[in-house]
Amino acid sequence: MATAKKAAKKKGATKRKRKGVSIQATTLAASDLPIGELSAELKQLAVHVTSDGGAVIGAYKEPLGGQSLMLVSIPIDKVSPTSFQRDVSAAHVGKLVRAMDKTRRFLDPLILVRKDGAYLTPNGNHRLTALRELNAQAIVGILVPEISVAYQILALNIEKAHNLRERALEVVRIVHDLANEDRSEQDMELELEEPALITLGFAYEQRGRLAGGAYNPVLRKVDSWIKGPFAASIPERERRAEVLLGLDDAVNDAVARLKEAGLTSPYLKSFVVARINPLRFIKGDLPSYDELLTGMTKRARGMKTDKIKPSDLARSGGAPDEED
Repeated sequence: MATAKKAAKKKGATKRKRKGVSIQATTLAASDLPIGELSAELKQLAVHVTSDGGAVIGAYKEPLGGQSLMLVSIPIDKVSPTSFQRDVSAAHVGKLVRAMDKTRRFLDPLILVRKDGAYLTPNGNHRLTALRELNAQAIVGILVPEISVAYQILALNIEKAHNLRERALEVVRIVHDLANEDRSEQDMELELEEPALITLGFAYEQRGRLAGGAYNPVLRKVDSWIKGPFAASIPERERRAEVLLGLDDAVNDAVARLKEAGLTSPYLKSFVVARINPLRFIKGDLPSYDELLTGMTKRARGMKTDKIKPSDLARSGGAPDEED
């Protein structure tokens, strides 16, 4: 009896609702997923695939939302990554090449969208690069009719996990790509994840070695979505990035003074940021982005580094400054 109750409880746990998740899965059974007769949209897409030198392997409905997809083979020279992907990691490509060489198989189809006769992959740049290194002539991919999926790279990514820098740079590349469209940041909330990533992305563009991990917890508290189309919000994001870089200059100066005093630690920058961050003492309404960062900059400039003891550093925690 106890075993039966435990099994029932475990089965029920798989049906829990997560906060913020509203989708109701389809009732499609496994036998309902294959598509026998293509819709007019899929037929036209299939014609394009064939004329582009590829082939349709099959069509099906994905089981969650019932959206139509096609499994296709495409000439590899027709495929490229979306412009807002992170840079390729040579180490990760090398790992993939060795794995494919060992298994003699390519088992992870790329997600593809078709645009202007070319095929873009929002999450397969490393696999695509590995296949090219191995001189493959074609790739297999899941072709999505809706090009908007290309912007959902962060939510759909299944490759090497993103660090903060990579995530922020991908987000800001999406923003650049949408600069001439009427959509706003909040319209793309799923794809952009959170306001702080946009500001960090613009800052990383100017300072690639920025230790964004030291500032991200602060930014997440006070950064916010900017209203209006991207053409209007981008200048404000650039301004916020400049404010952040001004804070970084002041923090770097404080770190240099600590080092001159003989203090060494991989956590120096995080220590300084924690020392000048007043948020843990504030109850009620938080200060604005500019108020907080300007105040922190002033405190970093005036920080009495000669009063800091090695024991103070020893009590500091968190990840090393260059985690990202």
